[in-house]
Amino acid sequence: MSWRGPYTLFRKEVLRFKAVALQTVVAPVITALLYLIVFAQMLSRGAQIQPGVDNLAFLVPGLAMMSLLQNAFSNSSSSLMQSKLNGNLVFVLLSPLSPFEIFAGFTAAAAVRGLVIGGGIVAGAALFVHLPLHDPAVVVVVAFAVLGGALLGALGLIAALWATRFEELAGFQNFVVVPLSFLSGVFYRVDALPEPWRTISLINPCFYLVDGFRRGFFGGSAVPPGRSLALALAALLVTSIVAVALLARGYKIRT
Repeated sequence: MSWRGPYTLFRKEVLRFKAVALQTVVAPVITALLYLIVFAQMLSRGAQIQPGVDNLAFLVPGLAMMSLLQNAFSNSSSSLMQSKLNGNLVFVLLSPLSPFEIFAGFTAAAAVRGLVIGGGIVAGAALFVHLPLHDPAVVVVVAFAVLGGALLGALGLIAALWATRFEELAGFQNFVVVPLSFLSGVFYRVDALPEPWRTISLINPCFYLVDGFRRGFFGGSAVPPGRSLALALAALLVTSIVAVALLARGYKIRT
């Protein structure tokens, strides 16, 4: 497989969100930091949600991952949806790109946007919140961030292929992506929830991304990191297979 084709598509997608970076990158980072500023005024200073981790610091990785997931989904889904409705997707389909190469280009760009936003949130929060990130933990943080961006990028392709108009795509995001990302332990410890909410949370693949990502900062997690990594990889594999299969079939993009 030649990487020139998928790289060209990837570069086009990156330039697309870079051209409106104020909307696609800066705005989500500022929104998440505003969340932190508001919570900083509401939460008890010095109170710890888990040993050695105060309430405000606990929120930072969760908010960063939540924004990463939502924006990775938005990047791939909105781009493919616009191409479908404007009719210029035909130029991608007529190019000598395989379904997997198209998938790789869109998904990699979505992950990059998510990583930029997540990194911006962590960097901004670190100015007023102590985040004890050490060298070995950087690998854990990056691994879960990349997995999260790729997973939601792939899910964004599935949603855009399924939807026939932006209203349906917005419904998918509002009723599937937002609940999955919000109810994944961003604002609370899942292992402290009563049943059946704890069991329900463990079904959510986004929980394992947030939990593993947070472990990279603080060392503690509700689930062993190996299990979280394996389940996140399994979710990415399933989602990727579905997305590539739909692209190969030309689902709702070919007559």
